Amino acid sequence: MKQSVKKVAFLLADGYEDSEMKNPYDALIENGNDVDIISTRKGAELKGKKGTITYTSHLTASEANPDDYEAVVIPGGKSPEALREDPAVIDFVVKANQKGLPISAICHGPQVLAKAGLLQGKTLTSYPGIRDEVEAAGGKFVDREVVVDGNLITSRGPQDEPAFIRETIDKLGVSAY
Repeated sequence: MKQSVKKVAFLLADGYEDSEMKNPYDALIENGNDVDIISTRKGAELKGKKGTITYTSHLTASEANPDDYEAVVIPGGKSPEALREDPAVIDFVVKANQKGLPISAICHGPQVLAKAGLLQGKTLTSYPGIRDEVEAAGGKFVDREVVVDGNLITSRGPQDEPAFIRETIDKLGVSAY
């Protein structure tokens, strides 16, 4: 028996870490979820920093409604730096958090959460190079492969993708079997 399809929003801009997009994206689709790629421009061709993959955005953050989604994923690399400068992206993340949606951020992804003011009192991990930024935003940094604190799921980088994907799918729940 198949359950209803769950929608997941991937927040993406150019320069993302290729595997941090591809592996969670593929795993969530294989798990029976419907995925939208949300960016700063609709129909934008978004290239990974290693150049191994390209995705096209479905919607802008201002067009996307957090009520339409059951989870948000923020891959790392250079993408979060661009995303955090878009007020519509920050608004989308804040509203998703207010709804209690699982928000998974890997590597530099927590930069978006920091800009959205979501790290105060939260325990999380990230790429070690942004530890000071995480702590300045009120987060408690720990060096672990994956950390779940409430609705936030965070990981350090590509080496942690299996744990990151497992916790994201666990939080979202199985869609299809």
